[in-house]
Amino acid sequence: MTTLLVIAKEPVPGRVKTRLTPRYTPQQAAALAEAALADTLEAVRATAAARHVLVLDGVPGAWLPAGIDVVPQVGGGLDERLAAAFAACSGPALLIGMDTPQVTPALLAHGLELATSGAVIGPAEDGGFWALGLAEPDPGLLLGVPMSVPETGAVQRRRLVDAGLTVRDLPQLRDVDTPDDARQVAAETPGGRFAAAVARLTGAGAR
Repeated sequence: MTTLLVIAKEPVPGRVKTRLTPRYTPQQAAALAEAALADTLEAVRATAAARHVLVLDGVPGAWLPAGIDVVPQVGGGLDERLAAAFAACSGPALLIGMDTPQVTPALLAHGLELATSGAVIGPAEDGGFWALGLAEPDPGLLLGVPMSVPETGAVQRRRLVDAGLTVRDLPQLRDVDTPDDARQVAAETPGGRFAAAVARLTGAGAR
């Protein structure tokens, strides 16, 4: 059974996209996070997989489309939360976050296809990774990997290689962490909710 996973936080002001402030207010940053999550979930829902799952820290809102199962995140560090998400899967799984609203169904389908024969990783420009796929989900492949540091992606990839897995790469993408990231990602996907939110908030005079 193939599974597409999105790990995300509920877009609550002060809890998400804090690096977008003070350029954006906490409320505006949360609005951008909600738009990014909505675009991401739309791409996920349009991608063929047996299951589409949102692993959520918080509660669902009006932004959640039909056809997405919601499961709560476990406690602990990000490595533990990612490991638990994979542990709940049976068969090939591809996991992404809510920071890359520029993803497309075609890119996700390609990642899931690559994941069926070993492992796949999507590197992020900041040194992390935006996607991780495993043919046989093994929580031990993630536990202990340092997260949210410049070497996260390299350490995770090395962990997969050391486990004897064939690792394939997806294109490098930019995470939305800073105001500059937001502008550049919005320019890449002008037709999405995220781009519309950036344009609206810029016009409203973000700080």
